[in-house]
Order: sequence, then structure tokens, then C-alpha cells
Amino acid sequence: MSDAVVVGAGHNGLISAIRLADAGWDVTVLEAAPEVGGAIRSAELTPGYVTDLFSAFYPLAVASPVFADLALEDHGLEWSRAPLAFGHPAGPEDDDAPVIHPDAADTAAHLATFDPHDGRAWLDLVGQWETLRPAILNTLFGPFPPVRAVLSLLRSIGTADALRLARFLILPADQMVRELFRSEKAGLLILGNALHADIPLHAPGSGVMGYLLTMLGQDTGYPVPVGGASALSAALRHRAESAGAQVHCNTRVTGIDVRGGRAVGVVDNDGRRWKADRAVLADVSAPALYTELLSPADVPARVLDDLQRFTWDTPVVKVNYAINGKIPWRSANLAGAGTVHLGADARNIAYSTADIETGNIPEHPFLLFGQMTTADAGRSPVGTESAWSYSHLPRGVTDDEAARLLAARMDEVFEEHAPGVADMIVGRHVQTPNDLQNADANLVHGTVNGGTAQLFQQLIFRPSPNLGGATTPVDRLYLAGSAAHPGGGVHGACGNNAARAALASDGLRGMPRRAFNRTLNKRLTKTRDNK
Repeated sequence: MSDAVVVGAGHNGLISAIRLADAGWDVTVLEAAPEVGGAIRSAELTPGYVTDLFSAFYPLAVASPVFADLALEDHGLEWSRAPLAFGHPAGPEDDDAPVIHPDAADTAAHLATFDPHDGRAWLDLVGQWETLRPAILNTLFGPFPPVRAVLSLLRSIGTADALRLARFLILPADQMVRELFRSEKAGLLILGNALHADIPLHAPGSGVMGYLLTMLGQDTGYPVPVGGASALSAALRHRAESAGAQVHCNTRVTGIDVRGGRAVGVVDNDGRRWKADRAVLADVSAPALYTELLSPADVPARVLDDLQRFTWDTPVVKVNYAINGKIPWRSANLAGAGTVHLGADARNIAYSTADIETGNIPEHPFLLFGQMTTADAGRSPVGTESAWSYSHLPRGVTDDEAARLLAARMDEVFEEHAPGVADMIVGRHVQTPNDLQNADANLVHGTVNGGTAQLFQQLIFRPSPNLGGATTPVDRLYLAGSAAHPGGGVHGACGNNAARAALASDGLRGMPRRAFNRTLNKRLTKTRDNK
């Protein structure tokens, strides 16, 4: 018997466990895989070269208020950064790609070489970000609705500018860059980051993603854990166990035990029952929770009907490279960039995304490319590079043949921007959508966002209407994975919000709201003081 059982030891599950254990709960975490981490893991696919198997750069983790008080550095985590956060050449022939320098003034001076207006515009944008940063991050990564965060945002800018800011944040990315910059090269910095999500560049919501990741690139850089992504997961596990949580790997949960409309525990693949006296938190996909772990009798018909319209994000194909030398970029300044966006100019990016939206495998795909040794010198032998690229297939296309075709086209794009690199590759491993799902059940069909990031499935609509947030129709059962608000990315908000909901609901039972609020505030204050 535990106070809470957490299903899944991805970063959201581990953060849920940390928050509950910090509050004095007895917590058990059950993970199907042999190790914790979910989509935060690394391995040596080529001897001597450390490869991040899924996620790799973590600006959201460093910026997220959820991670701020975890003190993971006390549990073995060390961050490293590339000299430049990211860059985006305007095409294969571009020998002077726009890049983000650590100092905003240097970035502005660089962009001013493309157009003097854009240097000034960059400094204005960074100044706006510095003012709005706390309120924006708390709005994005706090519980929904973000009443306090919105009020803080209004205090930061004043009511008169609130509508202007709201308009700016919902702009489609392509419109946002037209309004901000005059040169195409400056605009590519935001457009490339907008494509980290599956929102079309002409759709509302794509701009805020591009803006957020671009500003974080200038603010925090794109940090990586020293030694590989698994170091972040190991630190989270150590932090959870230090707080008293028990973590069991190789234990796959096959069902959630519901009695009288209340979650009372789970059943694993060996038939063992793990009882939960106060809550069950599930770091799993929404369809898995409602159609696999729960009995149909325990899920309202309305919820099952809504899930028929649940939309996944677009499948990923990832190619991992071991390169015997430094990458011979045509644009020499990309040698210092941890992340590189490859995909030609704004027009060709539009063609690539249009192919995906219309069901075609892109002829010239847009790539997210990571230079891991550039970001963390120990990832491969001196003078070499551990690298990867990933791109997207059309929604619903997940077969291995399509994945291999896209991977070959990704190689071609890489070679166009770094002529001769093909002869330097000593290890190449392709991860297809099926490979990704087999390695982590939450990466359904090779999707990495837990469901589309488009507005129709965000906020109160994530994962479906009337199920926005961590609560579920089953009492004491909470959705802690990226299918809940605010969605994908390593920011920890989904797990944190689930734990907060569980603590709040537990405190409310049998207690007047005013007394509950006093008790919860005392708990949170005591937890902060103990840290």
C-alpha cells in the first residue's frame, strides 16, 4: 500500500513523484522499461559516441519554474552549452548563416549585417522578453487556467498593452516574422523554431512557439546534460528516491483498479496489485489511459467519443551520426552551433510543411540537427562529432519504407549544407516511427509531443474538450503525461500539475475550503523552507 502510485518514470512521472514525496506522501513509481527517463535517454550506438536517443537540448527545463527548485545539480546533473545556441542557413549555398550569440548585442550586430533595422528589432524583442519572461513562463507552465500568471503579466505590461501582446502571441509564425524583421535571414530564426511543433507556419499558435524557443536560445542557450540525456533522468530518479519515492523498473502496468468510481491502485503484467490509498498518477498517453488502462465501464461514453477525434502530432524519423571529424559546414559559423535548422529559405520551408500537411513525403525536408560534441565535448573522441537529425513524415504515415526514404533525403540535405560529410560518417543509425514507439510506448506512431500542439487540442481542449488539465472523470486518477496541458517538451509542467491536483483534491476531502487553503499554503511553505 502506498499513498500514490505513479505509472511511468518519464520526467513528468518522476516530477510527480518528487512533489508528492516532498509533501510527505509514500510514493511508488512503476516503469515498464529497464531504466527510467522515457524520452530522455542516451546510449553508445557507435562505440565511443554518445547518442541522445530522443530529446537532446533542454532550454525549457532550464527555464521552467517547475525545475527551478529541484536542485538537480545536487543529484549529479551538470549542464553544458555550445558556443552558439543555434543557427539556420538560408539555403545550401549560404556561407553566412544567421546564428544566436550568447550576448544579445552580438546577435543584433550580426543580424544588422543583413539589414540594420533587424539589429535594432532584435534588441527590442529581447528587451520585451526580459520584461515578460517570468509571467510568460508561469502562464505557459503553470496550472490552467493561469489566473495568477495572467494577472502578473498584466502588471508587467499594463492593461493598455495587453491586447497588443495577446495579438502578438497568437500570430502565425510567418506573419510574426514579417512584422518583426526586414531580412529573410533574421526571420528564419523564429520560423525554424516554430517548426519544433507540428503547427503550420500560417496557423495561430505557431508564432508563440517560435518566439519562445528563439528567446530562450538568446536567454539560456540550448543546454545539454554533461555525459548524455540519461544524466538528466538519473538526477531526477536520485532526487525522487532521496525524497522517499520508490522506483521499480521492468514493471509494466496493465490496468488501473477502479472501485466505486475511485482509482485505488494498479495491476502489473505479473498480476500483482499495487494499492494506492490517495491517488494514481499516469504518465502515459491519453488514449492509453482511457482505452487500455481503464475498463470501458469506468470511462464515460462522452470521453471515449471525444477520443475518437484525438489528433496525434506528425511522426518523427531520426538519423544518428558518428562523424570522424568536424562537420565541414559551408557556413563556417555553424561549427559553433549546438542546434542547426536545415531546410533552405522560407519558401522551401513552406513547401516542406505543405507536403506533410497534404500527405506527401517531403522532397526537400526541413531538419532539426544536433551537434552534441559541440555542446558537450565528452560525447565523442576529440576532433569528432556525435550528431543527429530528425524530420517529420505526414500524419498517419509510419511504415518503415517511408521512413527509410525520408532518412535518405535527410542525408542529402545534410550533404548539401556540408559537402563531403558523407565520407566522414563512421556510424549511422535510423530510428523509424516504429522504433521510437517500441522504445517508449508514449511515442505513439513515432510522435514526440503527446498529441498535436495546434490550438484545437491545447489549453482546455487538451487532451479533449472538458478534460483540460490533469483531472480525469475517475476520482483520484490524474493524467501526468504530455497529453495534458501544456503538452510536449521537457518542462515538467504536466507532472507538476498532476501532483498539485492530487494534493489539492486530497486536502479538500472532509475539509472546508478556507481551512484547506491554509493547510496547503503551510505545506508549500514548509517544503520550500526545507529545501
